[in-house]
Amino acid sequence: MAEFVRFIDRLSLWVGHSFAWCILILTLGTSYEVFVRYVLGAPTGWAFDIGYMMYGALFLMAGAYTLSRNGHVRGDVVYRTWSQPTQAKVDLVLYILFYFPATLALMYAGWTFAAQSWRFQEVSVWSPANIPIYPMKTLIPIAGLFLFLQGIAEVCRCLECIRMGHWPRRLHDVEELESAILHAHEDEARTQSAGGVR
Repeated sequence: MAEFVRFIDRLSLWVGHSFAWCILILTLGTSYEVFVRYVLGAPTGWAFDIGYMMYGALFLMAGAYTLSRNGHVRGDVVYRTWSQPTQAKVDLVLYILFYFPATLALMYAGWTFAAQSWRFQEVSVWSPANIPIYPMKTLIPIAGLFLFLQGIAEVCRCLECIRMGHWPRRLHDVEELESAILHAHEDEARTQSAGGVR
């Protein structure tokens, strides 16, 4: 089970890092548009399209990566006060009741939506350049699939926490300072409790 979770985490990490390049494309496209619009007085017909397509791709494809890093928003004020096995039990119920039905719906509806877009060779109605958007709509069911896979890994993580009494380690990656401090305190508390048992 641990090897499976590690594989899914690595897959989500790779996808998240790959699509992070959308930020660079988005920044360069927007900067170029600002320059040519306000300095040269010659706005482009494609910069808006690049902006919303890159943002949309990043938003969709970074979801599984964010989940693998435990980075989604939650009611931490209450959640942090619970013991880790209690957190895992609540997470497990929420994954089964809400998360998996939502990801399955995203895959099903996204597949229908993307297939229809490919059939019509859909272009952006907001774009003077008629930029094709059917390749981007294909990301909807793909994002649902990655979210579903990461959800399975999270359920495995919950079961492991319930069994062991603490959350298993996640892959190390960049993290916010608050998370780093929280993890350092958890490690210190775990070390002290292990030292007290001896």
